[in-house]
Amino acid sequence: MSYQGGCHCGKVRFSVEVDLSGPITCNCSYCSKRGSILAFTPADSFSLESGAADLTAYRFNSKTIEHLFCNACGMESFARGQMPDGRKMVAVNIRCLDGVDLDALQPHQVDGRSR
Repeated sequence: MSYQGGCHCGKVRFSVEVDLSGPITCNCSYCSKRGSILAFTPADSFSLESGAADLTAYRFNSKTIEHLFCNACGMESFARGQMPDGRKMVAVNIRCLDGVDLDALQPHQVDGRSR
């Protein structure tokens, strides 16, 4: 399905085609503090509409995922990385998508802490 989304203050806006039927949460040191619900999509299914100049990047651990934050409100609405097969992907924070019923989601817990 197609969605619109963005950060809290509205500087960062995007459109994305993403399947929300298999969302995840993660218990790694970063995700457990952030509290995102994530869905993954190929990079070509994501379009940053505004706010590119307002993004700040953060990388940790293996430094393979580029976590991107709005430099005004601090919200991470998406991150960029690669799937295990090497394809470029975007991890979308479902909490930042417009009009999604979060209570209807059934996220799967990933054990990122053990990786």
